[in-house]
Amino acid sequence: MTKTTQASSDVQDMVAQADTGARSPAGMPGRILWFVPLCWSLFQLWYASPLPFVFDFGVLNDTEARSIHLAFAIFLAFTAYPALKHSPRDRIPVVDWVLAFAGSLSAAYIYLFYTDLAGRSGAPTQIDIVIAVVGMVLLLEATRRALGPPLMVVAAVFLLYTFGGPHMPDVIAHKGASLNKAMSHLWLTTEGVFGIALGVSTSFVFLFVLFGAMLERAGAGAYFIKVAFSLLGHMRGGPAKAAVVASGLSGLVSGSSIANVVTTGTFTIPLMKKVGFPGTKAGAVEVAASTNGQLTPPIMGAAAFLMVEYVGISYVEVIKAALLPALISYIALLYIVHLEACKAGMTGLKRHYKPTLAQSLLSFCGTILGLVVLSAAVYYGIGWTKDVFGAAATPMIAVLILAAYVALIKVSARYQDHLLEDPNAELTEVPDPGPTIKSGLYFLLPIVVLVWCLTVERFSPGLSAFWATVFMIFILLTQRPLLAMFNKEKTFSEASAEGVVDLLESLVSGARNMIGIGVATAAAGIVVGVVTLTGIGLVMTEFVEFISGGNIMLMLLFTAVISLILGMGLPTTANYIVVSTLMAPVIVTLGAQSGLIIPLIAVHLFVFYFGILADDTPPVGLAAFAAAAIAKSDPIRTGIQGFTYDIRTAILPFMFIFNTQLLLMDIDSWWHLFLTVSSAVIAMLTFSAATQGWWFTKTKWWEVAALLLITFSLFRPGFWWDMVYPAKHEMPGTLIMDAADKLAIGQPLELQVTGENLEGKLVSKHVLLPFDEDAISPEDRIASTGLMLRQEENKMLVDLVEFGSPAEASGIDFDWEITKVSLPAVRPMKEWVFIPTLMLLGALGWNQRRRAKQQSSV
Repeated sequence: MTKTTQASSDVQDMVAQADTGARSPAGMPGRILWFVPLCWSLFQLWYASPLPFVFDFGVLNDTEARSIHLAFAIFLAFTAYPALKHSPRDRIPVVDWVLAFAGSLSAAYIYLFYTDLAGRSGAPTQIDIVIAVVGMVLLLEATRRALGPPLMVVAAVFLLYTFGGPHMPDVIAHKGASLNKAMSHLWLTTEGVFGIALGVSTSFVFLFVLFGAMLERAGAGAYFIKVAFSLLGHMRGGPAKAAVVASGLSGLVSGSSIANVVTTGTFTIPLMKKVGFPGTKAGAVEVAASTNGQLTPPIMGAAAFLMVEYVGISYVEVIKAALLPALISYIALLYIVHLEACKAGMTGLKRHYKPTLAQSLLSFCGTILGLVVLSAAVYYGIGWTKDVFGAAATPMIAVLILAAYVALIKVSARYQDHLLEDPNAELTEVPDPGPTIKSGLYFLLPIVVLVWCLTVERFSPGLSAFWATVFMIFILLTQRPLLAMFNKEKTFSEASAEGVVDLLESLVSGARNMIGIGVATAAAGIVVGVVTLTGIGLVMTEFVEFISGGNIMLMLLFTAVISLILGMGLPTTANYIVVSTLMAPVIVTLGAQSGLIIPLIAVHLFVFYFGILADDTPPVGLAAFAAAAIAKSDPIRTGIQGFTYDIRTAILPFMFIFNTQLLLMDIDSWWHLFLTVSSAVIAMLTFSAATQGWWFTKTKWWEVAALLLITFSLFRPGFWWDMVYPAKHEMPGTLIMDAADKLAIGQPLELQVTGENLEGKLVSKHVLLPFDEDAISPEDRIASTGLMLRQEENKMLVDLVEFGSPAEASGIDFDWEITKVSLPAVRPMKEWVFIPTLMLLGALGWNQRRRAKQQSSV
């Protein structure tokens, strides 16, 4: 048995336990455990499709669909996951059957009695409360089975806090809630378990997980890994670089960094060890790459779709904001791997042939040019057809995609030996890039369909995933028959039967992959419900404000640490729900009080980044434990090493909080975009060299300090520029009319306001108030923000705040004073700071190269 195969065998139980459930009983229970996930997938496809409205049958509202979704998840959690480590894997005990039916009926109660419950909203009967209590207890147990104790403990602590509020310490005390009130709020309404989080799981996440399972079953996972190795395996530390790329590609459609580790790590970690990486570093590279997959659009472990709901911006805006930080973080990880390989004097895997420099340049330029031409042809070509042919363009485009699919299958048939291979097979040399890439180009088509529907057609994420999944169903049913027809290796009927099996198994595995996510989003809904019921969010704000002493950097640091702690042991979706519910309001409130107005998407990405980093942070770091099991290394040391690699990711949130251009916001030209992207990439590579203690040669302490200074200057040029040219021109509040008159269309009115809140506490904060574009006069502009003002002596006071206006949404109340008005200052662009910064970087690089040459000549 090869080392890779042995590693795969060692983690099979971990894969099952973390992903699909560890039980595989025989006989009738086994068939039930296969048939129920199949029914779940078919239900989700039906719910996402237009068919219920076409046939006027099976039309469900959101709450009913969430109820059925959770019923499936709880049933499978009790039947697929054993209660304890020594519980039987080959059969399902009677008690688990009882718990499965009781839990699924409790979840389905809202669907079964939806009309009755709606009629007595706010006045639950005794049976309603009994069902809610049973459902809550069984949901916690299902969460423990599917995901381990962490999320179950978090949800249970919040439940205890709900009932024990009056007995808590004064700093976190509240009036408490009765059993009837708590259970009604958390189980019988959409404020708790059946809230937004479970709704996103029902509408979007399931289909994306199913789409990923179908790609994997079709052979796309093995294809992406082989392509990564064919392109990068020959370089220094090539297998590690290929592992980063392969894990990144897998992470795009994965809902779990742990699942990503055990899927790609069984192949990549042994290869990294083979070329010289110690087990600790091999596991750490895989963990860092897999963790970053959860931060990378378009899926982000389903957090992208939750952000759409929580932040209130479009999906495209979320993707745009998350894209650059994720990309530069991956580029930096590749560079870290390169530096590790240079330090250790590693080499890559052997190649069949060594191309000349001219061939390499031609191949590289040809690939880039081909992608650009193809992208432009698709984008502008389809845009043109839509303008000319209108509604007829869609079927025409579908025909073109089908024709491209058949053509690419025909190309792939010539390289059949490169397709559908076992990704766990040991590689001794680098596969040829040309045949490897050609062996599965058609796998890119469903991803093109998905991205096109999301970004161009602007379909909802659920509908986009539905059409991409429909295309994947077509591929699963037809790829084997078409390959058999072109290669004449199998009969058409045999290949068709294999295609049907592939489809059914992918539907089952996709549903089983969703068990943990389904119960996780429901359990995280408990946390959300408790926050809305008890007001603990305000308590968290006061706590962080107290320990930070009002210092903005300390506030961000404490928030990051708390998010890291809250995220330990939680799956991605639950992780984001918990940290965004508790910690995002803290940054918004305290930032505004400190004069820092932060876009909401930046705040949510900040807490999400640190919540995800908990996956490789000791002592919990579940992804690090999974990687250590494959690498046969110490899990704590693997986690620590992984976190040192992830420091590059940890600094990014602090940078984009203060420089939102890193989120591609406030970019006003292509030249500005180029400056932003290039400076961010250089900054991240510089930081990687500083933290690794190596550039062209080993760095000295003063070089590390200089590299860190360069990193900071490239990420936050405004810090230095503001000292020379202030960013804002501040005026007293009495001059608000003058300020409103000078603003350009689209520029919001920035105010500092002071007043007493409902608790009688004096509050001072900065707010941005957008005004109506049609408003011309300063009076009309101020009125369109919802403010009615009066002047008393040297004070400008708020006389009235219009209901539903921007002013009311920002928290301004009547009788508050407008103390300052800020106008953006006219000044040279802050990017001029890059010139001396890059000159210093060039001088350091020259010195490093000089020392490296001296050392090599000795």
